[in-house]
Amino acid sequence: MACPRCATDLDLVKTGWCRACENAYDTWVRRHAADIIWVVMGGGVVLAGLGLGLPLLGAEWYVGAVAAFSGFGTIIALHRLNDRRRRRQFLRGVALPRAYLPSPK
Repeated sequence: MACPRCATDLDLVKTGWCRACENAYDTWVRRHAADIIWVVMGGGVVLAGLGLGLPLLGAEWYVGAVAAFSGFGTIIALHRLNDRRRRRQFLRGVALPRAYLPSPK
């Protein structure tokens, strides 16, 4: 299997990319570190809605316990979706938003 970015077969990591491309992606994606905010907030909304809202409406206590796992599952799912989106952006070579570019000298 070849790296989808540079088409080399050497030194592939578990994502299917070569180590050089994975390092370049890691450097690029760090510019979007604020993405984690929306992922965690999504899990928090699920946790608050199910874990606090349903027991207040009369559901049993175990509904609150299940809500913790639902919130964690939401965080994992949103993280994976966001990672796929960022990897597609990196492969297409999408430019970063203007705020991230250095100012001309």
